[in-house]
Amino acid sequence: MLYFTRWKALAIILTALVVCLCAVPNFFSEARVKTWPLWAQRHLVLGLDLQGGSYLLLEVDSNYVKKEKLDAVRDDARRVLREAKIGYTGLNARNDAVEVHISRDNELQPALAKLRELSQPLGGLLGSNGQRSLEVTDAGNGTIRLTVPPAAITARIRQTIEQSIQIVERRVNQLGTVEPVIQRQGTDRILVQVPGLQDPTRLKQLLGRTAKMEFRMVDEAVSPDAAAQGRIPPEDELLSEVSGQKIVIKKQVLVSGGDLSDAQTGFDQRSGEPVVNFKFNSAGARKFAQATTENVGQRFAIVLDNQVISAPVIREPIIGGQGQISGSFTVQSANDLAILLRAGALPAPLTVIEERTVGPGLGQDSIEKGELAAYVGSIMVVVFMLVTYRLFGLFANIAVAINVAMIFGVLSLLNATLTLPGIAGIVLTVGIAVDSNVLIYERIREEIRGGRNAISAIDAGFKRALATILDSNITTFIAAAVLFYIGTGPVRGFAVTLGVGILTTVFTAFTLTRLIVATWVRWKRPQSVPI
Repeated sequence: MLYFTRWKALAIILTALVVCLCAVPNFFSEARVKTWPLWAQRHLVLGLDLQGGSYLLLEVDSNYVKKEKLDAVRDDARRVLREAKIGYTGLNARNDAVEVHISRDNELQPALAKLRELSQPLGGLLGSNGQRSLEVTDAGNGTIRLTVPPAAITARIRQTIEQSIQIVERRVNQLGTVEPVIQRQGTDRILVQVPGLQDPTRLKQLLGRTAKMEFRMVDEAVSPDAAAQGRIPPEDELLSEVSGQKIVIKKQVLVSGGDLSDAQTGFDQRSGEPVVNFKFNSAGARKFAQATTENVGQRFAIVLDNQVISAPVIREPIIGGQGQISGSFTVQSANDLAILLRAGALPAPLTVIEERTVGPGLGQDSIEKGELAAYVGSIMVVVFMLVTYRLFGLFANIAVAINVAMIFGVLSLLNATLTLPGIAGIVLTVGIAVDSNVLIYERIREEIRGGRNAISAIDAGFKRALATILDSNITTFIAAAVLFYIGTGPVRGFAVTLGVGILTTVFTAFTLTRLIVATWVRWKRPQSVPI
């Protein structure tokens, strides 16, 4: 156990050195680190509780999701009945269900069979315990009722949350913030933590907007007086412009925001005002070219979240798949709109139900107290090991110091976020690392009392303590893994630092300490063990 080949010893030293060097960027300013090569810019990120920032808890609009689901069921029912050429009347959504009246009695059963094809098992490949996405029943008098069960609504909300998390993440990342925390809470909520962002106003504005963009035509055949009196055709609707004026827009969507491939801020060459330049994908460019070709000389409206932000006149066909949105933007509002368009529209509105702003003073206070606890705990451990095990205590202290440096190196390599519970995990790891050395040294003492000579006792001590060290550290690592899997936020931060600390502890307490002791044995050839 005490014999190391030259290559094995070199590999252990190089591993410890390289991992420790990964922690070096944390000792330099962020501006300085950005001048380094990309591979050397990885460093620890302070969490919300250490550097301050913004905390938002968002809730998806469940009623909106339910309405969207019922509208989708209604549209599917209309499509299925039309394809089957079955006559119907009164297709509408009411009382959390869609009802349709079949015109001829002899078509009732075929209609039931066709509509039941819309019902799918819930749960996908994992099974659904008999639950289905839609319940199709005969309500009597030629009426068929399509009911969406609560389990299907819950599944739709979960799907909406997963889609929203991806879009929220894209929006937050484009703010230029570092390591935001975005995760689901419960069934219909999203937690957003953005370290370093002290003013959450802009964040709320970005996340609170659905950003559903549509390109539609303006119906100029309806006079302003008729619109003011509510005489609007069923295929039109009355919307507000940014200026507050009302405008009649056709409901038909020519091109949707989902066909956008890019959006960037720019400046109008004539007026110098900020604008948003957008680009369509191939399908969107084709639809936009057709729409502008067929409607030259007419106005089309750019609608964002049911508000008209611009309604220019089509001077000529736009066939390049590119366009420009202007509307008295400021530089920031134009940039925010570009961010929203690039990130995509939310599948449902999100409401801020909880908001907190953590100031940097609280974070600095936490850092100082965490540092003080780490210093006091480490000094006490160092003194205890020196007093109890003398020279071997010094070896253990060197290994523990390298262990802590390796923890910061691994966390930096992972670009992990360090929180206050994470600091607690590091301090706890110091105790665990020392505990491993204590197990080895006490085993050596037992071997000496059993009559072994110094070198044989040291070799047997390391060999026989290995199983105990692995057992204790593996069980602790399993606990850390469980905490990481089921925990959220600070609990995960603690689990990460504890798990990384366990891995580095096994390396330093057994491999590195053994290399140090083996080197000392080869150099001194001791007749007794100084512990």
